[in-house]
Amino acid sequence: MITPPTGGGAGEVHGAALSAPDTGFTPDITHAECRKCGTRVAGLDGRYACGVCGWTNDWSEGHRPLPRAEDDPDYPGPGAPAANPLAH
Repeated sequence: MITPPTGGGAGEVHGAALSAPDTGFTPDITHAECRKCGTRVAGLDGRYACGVCGWTNDWSEGHRPLPRAEDDPDYPGPGAPAANPLAH
């Protein structure tokens, strides 16, 4: 017999209340046909990459502007050293 987990009420996990992450926007999942091989592809906000033939559309064809680096909560600020040790 499977028993439900103990602790926490509705909307909680083991006594901790669940909260939605604070995001500035939520991208839309969009669908299109690959311009190279015709495969049905899905993407975010009109930006696509075909897993069959490798075709990708240009980033500027998206439905809304890409977020700026400053919009990333992990953005270290201008002039900060690269976080990737392989980048040096």
